Amino acid sequence: MSETQTFHDFGLHDTLLRAIAEMGYEKPTPIQVKAIPLVLAGSDVMGAAQTGTGKTASFGLPLLARLLSFANTSASPARHPVRALVLTPTRELADQVHENLSAYAKYTGLRTACVFGGVDIRTQEGQLRRGVEVVVATPGRLLDHVEQRNITLSQVQIVVLDEADRMLDMGFLPDISRILKLLPVARQSLMFSATFSPEIKKLAGNFLNNPKLVEVARENSTAKTITQKVYEVHDSEKVDALLEILDDEACEDAKNILVFVNSKISCRRLARTLEKYGIQSDAIHGDKTQEERLKTLDAFKKGEVKVLVATDVAARGLDIADLPVVINFDVPFNAEDYVHRIGRTGRAGSKGLAITLMCPGADEKNLVAIETLTKQHFSRNRLDVRARRRPGRGPRKVYTPPPVSPVSSDPFFDQPYEPSVPQPQEPVATPVKPTRGAKEEKKAPVAALLGGLIRR
Repeated sequence: MSETQTFHDFGLHDTLLRAIAEMGYEKPTPIQVKAIPLVLAGSDVMGAAQTGTGKTASFGLPLLARLLSFANTSASPARHPVRALVLTPTRELADQVHENLSAYAKYTGLRTACVFGGVDIRTQEGQLRRGVEVVVATPGRLLDHVEQRNITLSQVQIVVLDEADRMLDMGFLPDISRILKLLPVARQSLMFSATFSPEIKKLAGNFLNNPKLVEVARENSTAKTITQKVYEVHDSEKVDALLEILDDEACEDAKNILVFVNSKISCRRLARTLEKYGIQSDAIHGDKTQEERLKTLDAFKKGEVKVLVATDVAARGLDIADLPVVINFDVPFNAEDYVHRIGRTGRAGSKGLAITLMCPGADEKNLVAIETLTKQHFSRNRLDVRARRRPGRGPRKVYTPPPVSPVSSDPFFDQPYEPSVPQPQEPVATPVKPTRGAKEEKKAPVAALLGGLIRR
């Protein structure tokens, strides 16, 4: 197929073409060019492409096209059974995929629903009971609905495992296996992800039937539109280094900046620190409720929050049109997470900047693993960091040990050693045991008071 083709060349229905035209889709991406015809033909597909290259449309558009014959306006839930299932590893990704699929299906009459944990299950229950053709779900919450009999999967014709490698890395394999056993054997299965390790490909043999492998870029590579930089800084200088970078012209003009850290506690602390320096920032991590996370993401997309500090919970599923800069405050422990982190920028052909702060020695091993995975070498640049004046306090001080005097100034320690003289101990008086008569004399008054008789 020619790279100059349009979406009309796929033979998609007018309702789908109208919807994607309103979304600004003009020319299909390489992954869409290769995957859409295969999915339309009913083949099982393994699609590997960099994050931000349009994987959702690669399976979403042909999936909806294959279900158009089942679209109807009936109010009966029986006329709207679940016919397509999309599984994702995180809530954010599920919400993002559902948002896209809903936009694609705007004029088709097909119903879509999204189910994930962290929110009231009763709201999702009502939607599922009314009937939907397409469900986007995280594995755990989907099984909750299955156990409560809110959903039936016996008529599913197409199943999609989006970011399949991440789902398996996060330990979802048992849940996925349970879900797949609930589906009809005769079905179309699709797996899409930015990375496919040999182990994942081996496991895919259990899910897919003679799949077609679609790869549009070197495996585990990063987008060429992203400029990647690595700066060496001491751990105590990382906050000041981040402030230096945010003051740079490239970041100063950016509407949104995403900063990744490795732990939830670092996420909260760094966001609070940036706020103290007058930088509009917020944090998103696993301890926040789904409602709080969606509210934070919405504020970030609107530009109300300039810097969003996040753990890897946000590495997948974030689709922000204008995200020019991604900063790795911490080098990720997993090399593949680096690909997904920086994949938040440089999307759909736009240019992006990815900056990583590394501590010499401590982060070297993880950075080498990233270089091995992405097949590239990073220059370690030294960033000159100036100590910042902390809000309400003086500038950060560097600890220097006090000078050691060669001569002791304490005369006590200059005196020669003199052994201590043992002091005589006073004899300890031995208590005298009272005689029998003494006891009786002592008890006599008590016995008399109690009305007893005194024996002589």
